Amino acid sequence: MTILLSVSVALLAGLLMTRVLKPLKLPDVTAYLLAGVAVGPFCLGLLGIEGLGFTSLDTVSSLSLISEVALGFIAFSIGNEFRLNDLKHTGRQAVVVGIVQALVATLFVDLALLTLYKMFPNLITPAQAITLGAIATATAPAATLMVVRQYKAKGPLTDLLLPVVALDDAVGLIVFAISFGIARTLITGTSDLISIIVTPLVEIVASLILGAIMGWLLTQLEKLFHSNTNRLNMTIAFVFLTASLAMIDFRIGSVHVGFSSLLVCMMLGTVFCNTCPLSEDLMEKTDRWTSPLFALFFVLSGAELDLSVFSSLAIVGIGVVYILFRSAGKIFGAFISTKWTHCSPAVCKYLGITLLPQAGVALGMCLTARQLGEQGDLIRNIILFSVLVYELVGPMMTKWALTQAGDIKPQPEHVKNRRQNKLAELSKKN
Repeated sequence: MTILLSVSVALLAGLLMTRVLKPLKLPDVTAYLLAGVAVGPFCLGLLGIEGLGFTSLDTVSSLSLISEVALGFIAFSIGNEFRLNDLKHTGRQAVVVGIVQALVATLFVDLALLTLYKMFPNLITPAQAITLGAIATATAPAATLMVVRQYKAKGPLTDLLLPVVALDDAVGLIVFAISFGIARTLITGTSDLISIIVTPLVEIVASLILGAIMGWLLTQLEKLFHSNTNRLNMTIAFVFLTASLAMIDFRIGSVHVGFSSLLVCMMLGTVFCNTCPLSEDLMEKTDRWTSPLFALFFVLSGAELDLSVFSSLAIVGIGVVYILFRSAGKIFGAFISTKWTHCSPAVCKYLGITLLPQAGVALGMCLTARQLGEQGDLIRNIILFSVLVYELVGPMMTKWALTQAGDIKPQPEHVKNRRQNKLAELSKKN
């Protein structure tokens, strides 16, 4: 009962916060995150009243299944952007930009933090600097997708943005595995080529194969039903099933075989949208069904933000350096790669800004980084600080960039005043 009450309060708080912040014209994502902070363990949770707020971070973590399912649907929706007809125009650009901006962000953060190590050797170690540089590759697909959906963004920037965000996961896995392997070698003095090179490649290939198989199966099973309701139910069930299968991991000899849930569900959506003739209609219906799920996901994400990281000046200082140089790397990397691939001036100018949000994938990398012991704890706290900043500021920056690029169009006055017009019509009838 307490969990159900907490979930209800969290969802209601998120929805009400969108109304409170409406005069500021902030994206709904930001409102959900702020609502999460409000009902989290550092605000309402401090009262210790079960159900009114989340009384501890462990309470929020107990609802991680909701976040896993929401990320599965987010990845599934992004996979829908990889339609072969559209990729004929943006496929090469997405691949080049996706790789270059990630590597440049890593390079910028590595150089900045290694310089910081040279100046203040007691503040950070080379292993921590290299690991943080690898985590800098990751971009949060959830926040970006929600902003695109809320404002119905359409245009060259949006067409390129979503595939690039999706590719970030694959690039990030490889860069992180290599950098983390080097970091561990610096600490232990022993190198492991299997974990540095083989394991991330196996994870990517296995994820793509599993997602492709599940996408093909979904398309075949959809043919058995003639009702749109049943087809929708089948689609939702398959996303649940695929997300659960992605949690499996095992070993083959010395090689660890795991799956990236984001990559698996993206591949599910990609294969489905390219093989099922009714996929567009079904994806539209799925998007409507998942709206409250996504809202709850962001409220829970806000509740998970650990405000205690502000108590350490060292963490705040390193976090500010990390944020500034990761942002510069993303923006500069996106700019040079879009110029190189002959994108439009608006895309070259604004794409990098839309790649700033960072959350789930980065936090997942932090769990692996904890294998470094005490050095891993510092990495986690720095990323928690940066995620807090990026998640609150990133959606606003994404909205601004999409608006400046012309992908978000101003709403007509009759749409803005639709509720007032409807009420006026009803009053006249009565």
